Amino acid sequence: MRIVAEPTASALAYGLDKELEQTILVFDLGGGTFDISIIEIEEGLFEVKATSGNNRLGGADFDERIVEWLVSEFKKTQGIDLSKDKTAMQRLKDSAEQAKIELSTNLKTNLNIPYLTADSSGPKHLNIDLTRAKFDELTADLVQDTVGPLRTAIEDSGKAISEIDKVLLVGGSTRIPA
Repeated sequence: MRIVAEPTASALAYGLDKELEQTILVFDLGGGTFDISIIEIEEGLFEVKATSGNNRLGGADFDERIVEWLVSEFKKTQGIDLSKDKTAMQRLKDSAEQAKIELSTNLKTNLNIPYLTADSSGPKHLNIDLTRAKFDELTADLVQDTVGPLRTAIEDSGKAISEIDKVLLVGGSTRIPA
């Protein structure tokens, strides 16, 4: 039995041709971490040439940006700060994650959360549209945070970008429309 590094396991799982000499870049943006690996496949062997990443960047960060925006918008329209309401924050987080997923295939999504909270005047609901353009604006710096590790991995591998034969996108957050 051998232990295989996660990027190599991804390359194997995606059925990359072991007989074909190639260099692949594995771009892995999961829920909580971001990893880049450059793997060379030669004579059936997988060799990791370089790795880089950010263990504090992942899909949860994109969700959090939506939540922050929702809290801000709710405070503007309703005058209520939801940030200390654990139940409301969990509902916002769940809706934010769903909105992110929907924006992967749609230009706009609606976040409709009835009875999110209440005050002396009664229940308060959230009903707001989030566009892909607004999502891009909210998360542009997070997307930019992937560029440095990408450049580092390419530089450390000793390969030119033109020598990368395939890019393998791994992790649900690689479907984010950025």
